[in-house]
Amino acid sequence: TLITGNAPGNDMRFYWERVESSRNFANKVWNASRFIMMNLEGRQVKEPENLKALCPEDQWILSRLNTVIREVTENMDKYELGIAVQKVYDFLWDELCDWYIEMVKPRLYGEKGQSRTAALWTLKTVLVKGRQMLHPFMPFITEEIYQALPGSAETIMTQAWPTVDESHNWPEEEEAFEKVMDYIKAVRTMRTEMNVHPAKKTSMVIETADPAPF
Repeated sequence: TLITGNAPGNDMRFYWERVESSRNFANKVWNASRFIMMNLEGRQVKEPENLKALCPEDQWILSRLNTVIREVTENMDKYELGIAVQKVYDFLWDELCDWYIEMVKPRLYGEKGQSRTAALWTLKTVLVKGRQMLHPFMPFITEEIYQALPGSAETIMTQAWPTVDESHNWPEEEEAFEKVMDYIKAVRTMRTEMNVHPAKKTSMVIETADPAPF
């Protein structure tokens, strides 16, 4: 709460709404971590041999993770703590929880084999590196989550700061997937404006001169 939205040299008003927002974020992080660890329980997941065979959503979240690590590291080096924590917040809440986890649930529940294993490995990778970035700002909850992860070290405090993995850079796939996300957002907006019941299915045809590759 004290770091988010804060900038050096500026006074910041205290609002309980900001504290409640931070509490909600902590709950979101905790519940997402429990969901991931529940699906990892009793399973050993390794990095796929062929990363290009990952599903589009896997490549997107890993590529986004690289971008966030790079930008947050630069912000931390410049002591721009408020900007850094906001980027971690947005990545974990919006991109990991609201998009990626929801997208891979069918693969976790209804599929077996490489697709399910790839989703679990991606989830674990993003969970570990995401918590490492969040640790300087929320040390207690991240420590608790880290120690519950199978195969983790004694404490997250001794782990190295996450670094960019060049093999996880897919800028073209990331851009294409974000176009799909924009389509989904547009459909949701239209459904809301037209008062379509959430349970009612919708058919959609997308016409574009530059179609996404999936």
